Amino acid sequence: MNQSRPKVKKSRALGIALTPKAVKYFEQRPYPPGEHGRGRKQNSDYKVRLLEKQRLRAQYDISESQMRRAYDRARKTGGKTGEALVVELERRLDALVLRSGLARTIYQARQMVVHGHISVNDRKVDKPSFRVRPDDVVMVRERSRSKHPFQVAREGGYAPDGETPRYLQVNLQALAFRLDRDPNRKEIPVICDEQLVVEYYAR
Repeated sequence: MNQSRPKVKKSRALGIALTPKAVKYFEQRPYPPGEHGRGRKQNSDYKVRLLEKQRLRAQYDISESQMRRAYDRARKTGGKTGEALVVELERRLDALVLRSGLARTIYQARQMVVHGHISVNDRKVDKPSFRVRPDDVVMVRERSRSKHPFQVAREGGYAPDGETPRYLQVNLQALAFRLDRDPNRKEIPVICDEQLVVEYYAR
């Protein structure tokens, strides 16, 4: 998804930092953009749920139709729909490329996949929405490894703050990782009250 709205403005509007660059701007201006950003706003139940849905969408940089399809799949799992939804989104190839430390942002991770730099089980995959399964091995393709972003990744330049999620087995030197198992919601580093998202779609 190519969205023209600057990431910093979008981050402030949603109340979350979507990129490392947005973090410092957020600290300076922790209120929505625009001349009315600091004013008090009346929030309806609908608006609160809509904002939460938009926040989750933005963190994975997906379209509304992709979000709706993920929700429909999550609803059929038989467990808690909200938790299943976040797990469903986290299994996207671009999301896991980001979590592993191969990319700095979800936008860069998506670009890496679309440009054909990533393989799953030794087969090139260029669909960011590809759903990775437990025991799948993801790596940077041999022909792409000399490119600058992957040299940075190999040195740990994109490694996430804190520890790598426990559902991933990562080898940055090899520019590869494996999904060991399905993630648990508590382990997934997204900011979201997923129950509000479920209530938005169930309305």
